[in-house]
Amino acid sequence: MRHRVHGRKLGRTSAHRKAMFRNQLTALFTHERITTTIAKAKDLRPLAEKMVTLARTGTLANRRRVLTMVPDKQVVRHLFDEIAPRFVDRDGGYTRILRIGSRHGDNAEMAIIEFVDFQPKEKGGDHGGGDKESLMDRAKGLFGGGRGEAGDTAEASVEEATEVTAETEAETAEETVKETAAEAETVEDVVEAEAADVEAEAPEAEESAEEGEKKE
Repeated sequence: MRHRVHGRKLGRTSAHRKAMFRNQLTALFTHERITTTIAKAKDLRPLAEKMVTLARTGTLANRRRVLTMVPDKQVVRHLFDEIAPRFVDRDGGYTRILRIGSRHGDNAEMAIIEFVDFQPKEKGGDHGGGDKESLMDRAKGLFGGGRGEAGDTAEASVEEATEVTAETEAETAEETVKETAAEAETVEDVVEAEAADVEAEAPEAEESAEEGEKKE
């Protein structure tokens, strides 16, 4: 029987479990929301709430105790200065677990553990990317389906390409006509030269014919 047996082994040694929870606490305090299995979330929740309770007082001793579980000083500073002050008037229950279904592959039940006052950040809110064009908008712009500047740029590019193609075809046609005319002039010169040769050979042929008649 499992009387008075606390916690789960999670298929790991005690050292491995402790290292895993340290990493998960660091990620939770950094992003204020993480996704993991339901079993890990249930064991992580009391640890996270204990860290927040210690951070609410803000003493040096409590800061050192938190550092034993979260070795990143920047994350600990974020916990003490930004997260803990939000729960000064709240006695426990700082986090919540949301089930999100099974994981593909091993069918493990997944969950999200987050702070109760967690608010999803807007796209590009903190990174200055509010006006940044998404990949989908770029693709629509390239294929003529975009709106605004992307669509106008695509249309302008198509018009420029059409104009360049028309100019190229016109230049090619002119060059073809010039080449044809040059070939015709060359043929005329050859014909005239051959006619002159024939005319020059005609008297000689007549003289030869007359000499032949005299010999007979």
